[in-house]
Amino acid sequence: MSDDAVRNVFQAVDSFDVDAFTRLLAEDATLVFGNAEPSVGREPIAAGLRTFFATIAGLRHRIVRNWQAGDETIAETEVTYRRLDGKHVSVPAVSIWRTRADGLISDYRIFVDLAPVYAP
Repeated sequence: MSDDAVRNVFQAVDSFDVDAFTRLLAEDATLVFGNAEPSVGREPIAAGLRTFFATIAGLRHRIVRNWQAGDETIAETEVTYRRLDGKHVSVPAVSIWRTRADGLISDYRIFVDLAPVYAP
């Protein structure tokens, strides 16, 4: 996956564009966010994203570096969340996804500690 494609993934997320993000996914894709249970399929993933987006006012990914290993993309990012109270919190994160031959993402995993985002 090219650097532009990696930026497109995070642009869809950062703009809260659930439809654009799910179009990047295979119909039977799996998404695992932190230690949450996996979501399987575009619709459950979209529902989970909408629920999560309702708990924050915004977010922005700064790509620190990314690399490919075969069909896997690894992206190290710094994510700045805008909380509902208007405060900003930045945390490190790593996203790893596997892309099928048709270019769609089949497996997406996000490793991040969101505790600072929801701390009082």
